[in-house]
Amino acid sequence: MSEAAGARPGGALATRRARIIAVANQKGGVGKTTTAVNLATAWAASGRRVLVIDLDPQGNASTGLGIARAARGVTSYDLLLGDTELAQAAIATAVPGLLLVPASSDLAGAELELGPRPQREFLLSRAIRLHLADYDEVLIDCPPSLNLLTINALVAADRVLVPLQCEFYALEGLAQLMHTIERVQRGLNPGLALQGVLLTMYDRRNNLCDRVAADVRGHFGDKVYDTVIPRNVRVSEAPSHGLPVLLYDQRCSGSQAYVELAAEMLRRGAMGAGA
Repeated sequence: MSEAAGARPGGALATRRARIIAVANQKGGVGKTTTAVNLATAWAASGRRVLVIDLDPQGNASTGLGIARAARGVTSYDLLLGDTELAQAAIATAVPGLLLVPASSDLAGAELELGPRPQREFLLSRAIRLHLADYDEVLIDCPPSLNLLTINALVAADRVLVPLQCEFYALEGLAQLMHTIERVQRGLNPGLALQGVLLTMYDRRNNLCDRVAADVRGHFGDKVYDTVIPRNVRVSEAPSHGLPVLLYDQRCSGSQAYVELAAEMLRRGAMGAGA
């Protein structure tokens, strides 16, 4: 079953199967890229067709999926500029069924280069929304800031998944992100919604983690996933080997948590037409 995408500037009404999820948090080091890479891997392992778009100039999602910088010929930067089509930018990874649009460090200058362009917030949406029939899910790994790249991801997306580290300032940063999402909803993408909040780097031995988790659940209710991602050294080691943790150590607690998250999202009926 297909799903109708809304009409956007620069594009007519289109039919597509994929649901687009922006993985976003303006705070760095919260497990955003780790979540994008391993959630995509878990879905692909279940037989779904998945695309990851690396929109972070640091290119950590590309590295985590084993794509060396020298192999990143066509990137999300070229996609934003309109210099390439999605089919040419998406490359295979070591995970069957999982494709990647890698990042380039040129994205760091995108704010200045794209700023003068008309309807600059819609560049990514124009580039991908009419070309998603080959995928069930699309995950956009956003940079750790609320800049033009993140705005492009939010305008292109249907949903926002927010990884949230269990620490003292978590809710303060989340409030800022929610304000940005509301502004995008009002002026640029009225169909955007909060997919959910994912608690990451959870340490059951730390009472602060429990307090933060309780505060977040009290504020967002069932938008907070039951699955939590534990603090796990194998998750931290995996990117240095160019592998998702699900391939690096399938039995570790971090891997199992991402498998559980993927299953929980499917149970909640959050996915696109392939669900």
